Amino acid sequence: MHKRLFIPGPVEVSEDVLQKMATPQIGHRSKEASALQRSISDKMRKVFNTKEEILLSTSSGSGLMEGAVRSCTAKRAAVFSVGAFGKRWFEMCTANGVPADKFDSEWGQPTTPQMLEEALSTGKYDLITITMNETSTGLMNNMEALSSIYKKYPEVIVCVDSVSNAAGTVIKVDEWGIDICITSTQKCLGLPAGMAICTFSKKAVERAKQVTNRGVYFDLLGLYDYIQKKDYQYPSTPSLSHMFALDYQLDKILEEGLENRYSRHIACAEIVRAWARKNFEIFPDEKFMSNTLTCVKNTREIDISDLNKKLGEKNIVISNGYGKLKDKTFRIAHMAETTTQEITNLLEIINEILMLK
Repeated sequence: MHKRLFIPGPVEVSEDVLQKMATPQIGHRSKEASALQRSISDKMRKVFNTKEEILLSTSSGSGLMEGAVRSCTAKRAAVFSVGAFGKRWFEMCTANGVPADKFDSEWGQPTTPQMLEEALSTGKYDLITITMNETSTGLMNNMEALSSIYKKYPEVIVCVDSVSNAAGTVIKVDEWGIDICITSTQKCLGLPAGMAICTFSKKAVERAKQVTNRGVYFDLLGLYDYIQKKDYQYPSTPSLSHMFALDYQLDKILEEGLENRYSRHIACAEIVRAWARKNFEIFPDEKFMSNTLTCVKNTREIDISDLNKKLGEKNIVISNGYGKLKDKTFRIAHMAETTTQEITNLLEIINEILMLK
């Protein structure tokens, strides 16, 4: 029996979107494939609020994260970490021989403008990575405030992980001066996992030309150059099944209206936050709460595994804490097509199991 997912990805996928993945295959070197991929890029520009190029990758978001630091770090990267996925970006740098330093915030606390200023003023770094939305802690950084700092350093390439919030919260790539903004399909876009998408600025193109060992599969300049020459076709065989579904889903997202979609995510978040404040505590700094999932501090010391077992009997699943926060927190995602009614029903069931009023 299928369990309704309230975890931070993969998310629940609507039946019509799943059916689009069963579309009969076409040649990936055909004009139809070019038209499909160009259509997706045009729609994703609206999601990202950018006029820059869009790159598609048959991978998880981690593939493009690795590609970003490998393709565009000529000197040294500064990795700003607010949880598990900032740490992963630093590990990618290390594994690829990319010189990097990690600037940690305490879990639940944001990356601050002061942290950026202190690092960038040294002149040591020509690329930075920022996690906009961190699922391990339920925190969302204030990109507008951070952009006011890094914009003063135009030589620095800005890479942003928006994997768990793109199409769920507003992102202003051009206004915020982001060079590479990364997301993937299994979060707020509401598709199965397996495809990643990023923006790629002209500044990033020029920087990548200065980097020699960019790899092959995740060479972002290679992807960029290929789609320019080959009319939005890719050097490796892409997942056309994901593309059929993504193109269809983007039409649905734009038909709902981005502002309406963001408002729905916030409405769901506010229901969970109010419940968490009443019965537990919210884990991250409340000035930086994610709009796409809520990380709840387990102040009652409930058995989260047992809660999930009992939820499973009702065909529902939430998420335990991540890494060092396992059993100390639990997470309820409210992303993609989740409605306020679904969230309300979930919390009523949890109240019943835990005998909360």
